[in-house]
Amino acid sequence: MIEIITPGFYSSVQDQGRFGHRSAGVGSCGAMDAQALAIGNAALGNTADAAALEFTLGGFEIKAQSDITLCLTGAPLDAEIDGRPLFRWWVQTVLKGQQLKAGRCQSGMRVYLCVRGGIDVPLVLGSRSTDLKGHFGGVDGRVLKSGDKLSVGGSRNPVKPTRLGLSPRSFPELWRDLDETPTLRFVPANEWDELDTSNQAEFLRTDWQITPESNRVGYRLSGPQLRTRTPREMLSHGILPGTIQLPPSGQPVVQLMDANTAGGYPKLGKIIDADLPVLAQVPLGKPVRFQACAVEDAVAAREAQQRQTDRIRCLMAMAREDYRGAMN
Repeated sequence: MIEIITPGFYSSVQDQGRFGHRSAGVGSCGAMDAQALAIGNAALGNTADAAALEFTLGGFEIKAQSDITLCLTGAPLDAEIDGRPLFRWWVQTVLKGQQLKAGRCQSGMRVYLCVRGGIDVPLVLGSRSTDLKGHFGGVDGRVLKSGDKLSVGGSRNPVKPTRLGLSPRSFPELWRDLDETPTLRFVPANEWDELDTSNQAEFLRTDWQITPESNRVGYRLSGPQLRTRTPREMLSHGILPGTIQLPPSGQPVVQLMDANTAGGYPKLGKIIDADLPVLAQVPLGKPVRFQACAVEDAVAAREAQQRQTDRIRCLMAMAREDYRGAMN
C-alpha cells in the first residue's frame, strides 16, 4: 500500500485509457505520456493495462505502507528514498515505512510512479483511469490529496529487494531532448484543404506557443490567426486525442487525453499517436511546430514505439532472472 504525503499538482491515477465508450460520450482519459507509462510497466513486468500515478511537474512525497517495487519514469527530476538518490528508469524496492520524495521537474511536465502489480483501484468501464470531468475512476474521480492510501495489486506476494536499471545508451528514446522546439507529425484531416496554401504554409512554419490555459483536456496554441477559405458552421462529430481543431479565433486547439468526444470546429489534422507523448512533456509557454505526414508513417512510428517497449520488457525479464539467480 502507498500513502500520499504530498500529492503535488494535478496528480491522479491513470492507465492506458478507457476505450469503447466514445459513442456514449465517455472519453479515453489515460496517461498523457503513454510511452513513459508503458516503459515503466514493461520494466516491472506488469501487464500493459496496469495503472500508475501521474504527477504534473513533480513535487510529491509518498510513504510505503508495505514493501513495494517501483519504477519512476517520465520527466527529469531529483528523487530520493529516505535521503538516498532514486534514479529514473530504475526498478527499485522500497521497504515498508520508507518515504520517496521528489522535487520539481527540471524539464518536461509529467512523471509516472509505476509499481509492480499496478495501482489497485476499482475498474470503471474497463479502466482504472481518473476521469476528472466525469468525476469517476481512479480515487473517487478526483486528483490525489494528502492522506490518500492506495492499494497495490499483487502486494500480498513477498517482495525481494531489487535494483535494476535501463541504460540510456541502449535506449536513447527514454527521454526526449526538449531544448529544441519539437516537431509534431500529424495526418491532415478533411478540413485541411479548406485552408488556402498561404494559411497551410503559415501553420507549418510557425513555432506555436502552448498557452497557460492548457490542461489534460486540450492545449491551446498561440500564433498567427488562421482562416479557412469560407467560414462555416459544422455539426458536431467525433474527435480523438491529438485532433487539431481551428476555432473561430483562428488559434488552433489540440485535444488531449481528457478531450471531448465530439466537436464542431474544423479539423486541421490528427497528431500521430507516437508523438502525443512528446507533446505531453512540452512545458506550458514553450513552442511546438508541425509537420504533415502520411497514415503509413503514423502506423510505422507507432509500431516502432511498441517494438521498443517489447524489447525493454524482454531485456528486463532476463535481468530479473539473472538477479534472482545471483540472490539465490
